[in-house]
This record gives sequence, structure tokens and C-alpha cells, in this order.
Amino acid sequence: MKIFFSAILFSLASLSYISCEDIASEEGVLVLKKTNFEKAVTENEFILVEFYAPWCGHCKALAPEYVKAAKALADKESTIKLAKVDATEESELAEKHGVRGYPTLKFFRKGTPMDYNGGRQAEDIVNWLLKKTGPPAKELKTVEEAKDLIENNNVLIIGFFKDQSTAKAKAFLEVAASVDDHPFAITSEDALYEEYGVKCGSILLFKKFDEGKVEYDGDDTEAQIKKFIVTNSLPLVVEFNHETAQKIFGGEIKSHLILFLNKEEEHFQKVSEAARSVAKPFRDQVLFVTIDANEEDHQRILEFFGMKKEEVPAARIIKLEEDMAKYKPESDDLSAESIKKFVEEFLAGKLKQHLLSQDIPEDWDKEPVKTLVAHNFDQVALDAEKDVLVEFYAPWCGHCKQLAPIYDKVGEHFKDNSDIVIAKMDATANELEHTKVSSFPTLKLYAKGSNDVIEYNGPRTFEGLVKFVESGGKDGASIEEPVEEVTEDDDTPRKDEL
Repeated sequence: MKIFFSAILFSLASLSYISCEDIASEEGVLVLKKTNFEKAVTENEFILVEFYAPWCGHCKALAPEYVKAAKALADKESTIKLAKVDATEESELAEKHGVRGYPTLKFFRKGTPMDYNGGRQAEDIVNWLLKKTGPPAKELKTVEEAKDLIENNNVLIIGFFKDQSTAKAKAFLEVAASVDDHPFAITSEDALYEEYGVKCGSILLFKKFDEGKVEYDGDDTEAQIKKFIVTNSLPLVVEFNHETAQKIFGGEIKSHLILFLNKEEEHFQKVSEAARSVAKPFRDQVLFVTIDANEEDHQRILEFFGMKKEEVPAARIIKLEEDMAKYKPESDDLSAESIKKFVEEFLAGKLKQHLLSQDIPEDWDKEPVKTLVAHNFDQVALDAEKDVLVEFYAPWCGHCKQLAPIYDKVGEHFKDNSDIVIAKMDATANELEHTKVSSFPTLKLYAKGSNDVIEYNGPRTFEGLVKFVESGGKDGASIEEPVEEVTEDDDTPRKDEL
């Protein structure tokens, strides 16, 4: 009976504000087109719109969660609507709203759009929308209300404040308003203080993993309360997938211990438990992450770290700063003691960066465009007796592929000039301590005599590149060309995206 009435409510809710005669609905999600888009976003006070492409893998993964979120909102009798636009069919709409990748979600409040930056699970979508359309923290009056809220949420934060005008209460509410991933509640009721054994000013974080509950014991600042919530709302060891990617790579903690494991093999549970047993003291400095190396979608991450499947199980640490520094343990042992030592040495600054390099090809200098790797880069590019032009490329980069025949022609042009070298290096498989590359293709001239490094930003034409080299880097160093763009929202780490 309950399911029956939920279905009725869901159907009725989808009819509010807009009739089905005007706008079609698929599983509770409005289907918008150019002809009805403005009507939908202006006649509904709150509406979340997904711009998608039918072929997009991430859109397909989001679809069932989006439907679940629409139903959850209908069950709550919420007036918030979810809608979708096929951006490949409605290209004019997509362009108008600045859609550059898929899926792109926009939240409209009384017709005014803002970017959606929440998660992609149904619970995350609902929490984000409720936070944007209601009070930052739900006021709890009874123990039953609190227990129901705890039961129905993966993570819940409750503030216990008799006076919401205190500095700590204000800071808590500010954090509640700014953190969209999880619901917050607040109470002044003595029965709840007694039930959870807390005093006025306490903040409890309830979660359905690890300890189950943790109490904040820091100062009254917004920054510290937020750090506590962000840190403790993730498991001690987070499994990387489509749903957690944004929280991992877009989170507050920028140093990650990444454990490359095969989920179907015996070592997965053993290594995961070992990591979990030592993770807690480091949780506010290093995020512990497992990645299933067997997943096809994760192969680019292995490539990014210069790893092969045969090396699994393995561990790496990455620091998500500008230089994307990576670190490799001395041994392959992944016991709790070894993992703990690896993280401690990283935090103490005792580890040297692990730089990727391919082996030097036997025929690296056979063609007019020389092939460089990290091992022979300095010997060739930093030869002070020559001007050396180097293209830093990625094998998957579309702009690099377009440039390849032009660059080969440039190499052919200078092949008999003993003072000039034209070279290229796969920057996804080779890393240099002195040169960092953040986009592809990147072209740099290492000038004769001084070894000054001059980046090329001119047109990617044969004439432009030849002028740049012949002018010693003076012609073409200031005009910027576009770098590789992404047409599908990709949550795996790449040098041009992280």
C-alpha cells in the first residue's frame, strides 16, 4: 500500500506547475527542448537540468541515479523538479548555457542558473538540492526525528546548540550552508542531549561506516569545523569509482596514498584491511584510496603513474599540487607496517619524487624528429651548442595527432642543420624534474648557448614553427593556441585536468 501511494504522489508531483500536455516526462524527469525550456525554468521555482549526450558513458551511469533522485523528491512532496536535455539534439540550448562536456548540470532558481557541483548518487543530488532550497540545518525536536534522519542518511551532522547566536553555532551554520554533500541538523532539546550523551556546543558526525559516530573537539572556527566534516565524512579507505572520484580529486586533502589492487583477487581484502588499520592518524593529511586495476575505465590512471597491470598490487603517493609529484615505496611489501612507514616518510619529506621514464629507443635519432625520454632528455635538449625544439605530447591528444604531420615536416626541413634539433617526448610516460607540462601539445625551444626555455604559442603551422626556430624563439612566443579540450566529463586523473 505504501508503494502504491508513493507512486501516486510521484505521478501527481510531476504534474505540478506544468501539465504533461506541455512537457513530456520520463520516469519522473521532465524532457526539455528549445520549445518548452524557458517555460519549465520560469514556471518552476527550483529545477535541476541535465544536459547529456546519448553516447556518453558518464551520462548513462548518472541516468538511474537521476531517476532515483526525482522519485525521492516526489516522495518528499517537494516542488523541486529534475529535467534533462539531449544536448546533441538541442545544440542551440546547450551552447546558450555554456555546455562544454557531458553531463553538465545546471540548477535554476526562479529562472536564474547556477552550476551544480554536487555528487552523482541519488542521495547526493537530493541533499544538494534540499540544501540549496531550504535552511542549512534541519531543526530537530524529538529523538525519533533524529534517529530517522540518522537511519536514512549515509552521513549526518548534528549540532547541539541552545543559543544559535554563539560564535560556534554561527560557524556551524555557515559550514552547513557551504557543504552540499551531506545533510545537517541542529537541536536545543534536552532529550537529544541526554540520548547522545553530549553537552551544549557539541557537534556529532554520524556515518554508516568506520566508527559510526565521531565528535568534533576543535575550536570554534568555520575552517576547522569544515575540515573536520570533510575529513570524517569519507571512509578511512575510499574505493575509487565514478561516484567517489569528485570527492577524492576535488576534496580538501591533496595528498593521496593510492593502492592499486585487483578487486577479485585475495590480496584486495588483505591490503585494504592493512591500510584501514593504520589510516586513522593520517586522515587529515593523506587520503587512502584503493583503485581496482582490472577496471577498464581505470587504465588511464595506471598509465598516468607509468604502471602496468603486472605490477599490481602496488602503492603510490601523489601530491595534487601544481607539479603533481608522485612517490614510490622502496619495497613492494604492502603490510600495515610498510604502508605506515611509506606515509610517515612522505610526510617527513624524506622521499624523493618518482619520475617516469621509458627506455631509450635504439633508433631514437634515426628519424628527422628525434624521440626523447626522461633518460636522454638533458643530454639532447640541454646541449648548449644547439637550438632544440621539443614537442611534449600525449598519445590520446587530438590536437597532438593533428600536429604530427606538420611537426614531421618541420623535422624534415631542419634535418641537415647541425645547429638545430627537432624532437618530441611522450609527456604521459616521461617526467622531468626541471620541466613540468600541464597541457598538450606543449612546444618549448631550448635556446643555443644559454639553454633559455621559450614556449611556443603561435599558430601550429609549418611556417609558424619554422619562423619560431629560425628566430631563436622571438617569433611566435606570445600568441596562444587552444589546448586539448574534453568532450566527455572524465573523472580519471590526467595531466591537463588535475
